[in-house]
Amino acid sequence: MSRVAELEAIIALYDLNTHPFYQEWRAGTLPLTKLVDYSGEYGLFISTIAAGWDTIGEPVYANEEREHEVLWDDFRGALGFETLSLRVQTDTLVTAARNLFSKKVEAVGALFAFEAQQPNTAQSKLDGINEHYPLSEEGKRYFVVHASDYAEVEDLKSHIAAMSDEEFARTKTACGILSAAMWGALDGIYYV
Repeated sequence: MSRVAELEAIIALYDLNTHPFYQEWRAGTLPLTKLVDYSGEYGLFISTIAAGWDTIGEPVYANEEREHEVLWDDFRGALGFETLSLRVQTDTLVTAARNLFSKKVEAVGALFAFEAQQPNTAQSKLDGINEHYPLSEEGKRYFVVHASDYAEVEDLKSHIAAMSDEEFARTKTACGILSAAMWGALDGIYYV
């Protein structure tokens, strides 16, 4: 099994599109209050991603992620977001992301966990918004941009190919940690 296939197998265990939160979002049965809560809570995680790209020496992607934070703010604003719930599951995700994004090898694995799923989850969420949750074009822009954004994953694959076996083992662990934490953050919003 290739290194990328190993990471994809880990991610498949936490395929966010199979989480009830995203399934209900896509179907239009997710209460709007949950979507608003998500916009705030998950936004805390979105604001950590640029640091991972900085750590692995990719300033162009880091700057792009900072621009995407603004798009996420537009999404929150379009939903009328006002106050964070400060869920423990969100704190777990943000803490894991900050820790993993501070070390190069771990940052690659954590970024891969996020970026490998991003185009498919963004498209699913965009479909759900378009069909069931009327938002302004500005409010949808984050998902429009990410629905066909595969460049980051390809770049991460080159980082993965250049690693030693010991480094890749740490990358795999980081991928698993962040995948589980992203799933857990959705649990916190969905079930609480």
